[in-house]
Amino acid sequence: MSSLPSTAISAPQAHAASTAQAAHTAAGRPPPSAIRPVRLASHWTDRLAQALLLVAAAAGVLFLLAPMAAILIKSVQDNNGHFVGLQHFREYFHSPALLGSIWNSVWISMVTTCITVPLAFIFAYALTRSCIRGKTLLRNIALIPILGPTLLPAISFIFWFGNQGLLRPFMGDVDIYGPLGIVMSLVNATFPHALMILITALSLTDARLYEAADALGTPMLRRFLTITLPGAKYGVISAAMIVFTYAISDFGIPKVIGGDFNVLATDIYKLVIGQQDFSKGAVVGLVLLVPVGITYLVDSVVQRKQQALLSARAVPYVPKPSRGFDWLMATLCWGMAAIMLAILGMAVYASFVKFWPYNFSLSLGHYRFGLIESGAFDSYVNSLQMAFWCAVWGTAAIFVIAYLLEKTRGMTWLRGFIRMMAVLPMGVPGLVLGLGYIFFFVPEANPLHSLYGTLAILVIVNVVHYYSSSHLTAVTALKQIDPEFEYVSASLKVPFYRTFWRVSAPICLPSIIDISRYLFVNAMTTVSAVVFLYSADTSLASVAIVNMDETGSIGPAAAMATLVVLTSMGVCLLYHGIQIVVERYTQAWRRPSGMVRKAH
Repeated sequence: MSSLPSTAISAPQAHAASTAQAAHTAAGRPPPSAIRPVRLASHWTDRLAQALLLVAAAAGVLFLLAPMAAILIKSVQDNNGHFVGLQHFREYFHSPALLGSIWNSVWISMVTTCITVPLAFIFAYALTRSCIRGKTLLRNIALIPILGPTLLPAISFIFWFGNQGLLRPFMGDVDIYGPLGIVMSLVNATFPHALMILITALSLTDARLYEAADALGTPMLRRFLTITLPGAKYGVISAAMIVFTYAISDFGIPKVIGGDFNVLATDIYKLVIGQQDFSKGAVVGLVLLVPVGITYLVDSVVQRKQQALLSARAVPYVPKPSRGFDWLMATLCWGMAAIMLAILGMAVYASFVKFWPYNFSLSLGHYRFGLIESGAFDSYVNSLQMAFWCAVWGTAAIFVIAYLLEKTRGMTWLRGFIRMMAVLPMGVPGLVLGLGYIFFFVPEANPLHSLYGTLAILVIVNVVHYYSSSHLTAVTALKQIDPEFEYVSASLKVPFYRTFWRVSAPICLPSIIDISRYLFVNAMTTVSAVVFLYSADTSLASVAIVNMDETGSIGPAAAMATLVVLTSMGVCLLYHGIQIVVERYTQAWRRPSGMVRKAH
């Protein structure tokens, strides 16, 4: 057919076209060529959604991109605001002490990662691949460090191994103040984050692979190296990246137990608070962004390469009892759990000791005199207020923005920009974000200068700092809802906000509760993001712990840390109760019909 002349095939088409045009003209209708393509009209609710997206984009620029840009600008200026180019960078990299902090931060983080990830893998392997008893209790114990500030393990190790610690006589010449104490504290603080990722990675397993290996008589070690480890490799890499990022950007632990051992995070604090050298502080902040950014990019590449491990025909893996293996796993897990309880228990115990290490009688002196009468208890109240508003307004803003991105239409270019800003905070350490807020909000020429030193800016910086994980949670929940709800609402001319309130929000209530709990607990325990932004009237519990440690008030510091942990535990129990009620009365559609009738 391709060899036929064009006229041989164009003549019939031309004749048909002229016939159809004549028919349309005779019927009084314009020919098809004269009909313009129909453009879908925008409803006023679409324009409202687009306006809200513009507001969200403006907020992202003001509270994320502008502070980051302020750090970059400050790094090339002197303290008087004059442009000096790369002078501060040259001075920094020619300073042996400051340059040594880079290496200290990197190797401390690498050692922490190399210890934490294998320990978390063993724990997760025991929870998912063995038949040990008390799995739920073990998992809850392992997650306890999340509920307290990262300073708590550092304080606890001081009471255990410090100059006046209980086990100091057995330490010999080993000093807990420095790299050893930092690594031990970081392992405890980062362990739960690695554990959660690895439990998820090891849970996604097809039992048919292990059945085939058993049928072929594959040795246990070979089965582990050829099936288990390759299946969990992406989870292992993600866990390593998360632990490294937490370790290199943490400020509280090196500040409390680091002694004279300098790292990047403490250098920023000393330059900004101690020396008032904001330009050098900006340089160190940018330097700290480099390793964190690299780990973030590596993790992003790994996530893109990860493929589905479970197909539609997959068989869930059910571990088989093995007395020797189960005994070994139980011994290792309960041993690690005992260490974590000992760390928490020492901080709680020390908060009640009257005068360490001379009078071990128990009293409420540190709570009464060290917190209430000294005024430090006001910091705890401020933390409660800040965490409450983060859980309320932060959750509302995060979920609404996620809904606007996923369930409304129009302004595609803006959606991509907002999505980029939504995941950016994941790669920005809290200390760097707080430093950017100083440079951006402190100048009186900024119309938003009045926010500085208020509780509002503390709420904002915490929401921004923990935005990425919360946003991804909200997006995941919304993607599970069929788009037909929005299509039907649009066809019935129901405004999107009514669909949001009556359909999407009730369906996603469990995820909304998870986001709220996540924001509350992290706001109660954070140090890095707020250490530069508080005022005399808005000091927080975590910052008060740092200040108490600086003045040698280690007992009241332990009391404040204990209060934070107990508060986080109580709030988590409250959220758990709320979740049970919500799932009972609003999530009945998720349960089989027989269970629904039985519940009623």
